[in-house]
Amino acid sequence: MMGDVAIDGGSTNSEKSRPTPSRRARRVRMTGKERREQLLDIGRTLFAEKGFEGTSVEEIAAKAGVSKPVVYEHFGGKEGLYAVVVDREMSRLLDMVTGALTAGHPRELLEQAAFALLDYIETYTDGFRILVRDSPVAQSTGSFASLISDIATQVEDILGLEFKARGFDPKLAPLYAQALVGMVALTGQWWLDVRKPKKAEVAAHLVNLCWHGLENLEAKPRLIGHRKS
Repeated sequence: MMGDVAIDGGSTNSEKSRPTPSRRARRVRMTGKERREQLLDIGRTLFAEKGFEGTSVEEIAAKAGVSKPVVYEHFGGKEGLYAVVVDREMSRLLDMVTGALTAGHPRELLEQAAFALLDYIETYTDGFRILVRDSPVAQSTGSFASLISDIATQVEDILGLEFKARGFDPKLAPLYAQALVGMVALTGQWWLDVRKPKKAEVAAHLVNLCWHGLENLEAKPRLIGHRKS
């Protein structure tokens, strides 16, 4: 039997089958900024899918093809990575909503706000899933509730002017702003999973309820039931 015998100074069959350094897959070295962005993208996907508690540093590192110390080097741990992801998503959503409020008519402003939130949910689904989850980290870096409060502040000024023009107490504008924005946000959470009806139809129904509710607003609402306090 000849086996893997070298002939005329040639290599054995086993040697021929070994990849040479030039034939081996070369690993692309990332810059620190590129690695950071890669870890953020991977973390964002995993946090949206599994939540904060269900995601581990080991899994993030494995998906990125790096060791755990690399994650710690960039973010100090899972909590740090999560905090950056949440902050980015909160800024993105707030910018989309505030940037959309360009119309002069209050009803159109409501439409723009509703569309902005639904656009964010449709385009950045993972980000929205992260924002609406409860997490110990979210409490220290901001939460969905605090984000809704920030957006309501933008709406508050618009409602204040509208209330004043109609003879209502402008001091109640913050209450109504929270109610309106909260309604749109919670409907958005529901629509995230069902995706029916279409986005424009959802926006139309939201504005329909908001606008006609405001249109027939009582200056001094009263309770009709037995309970008064």
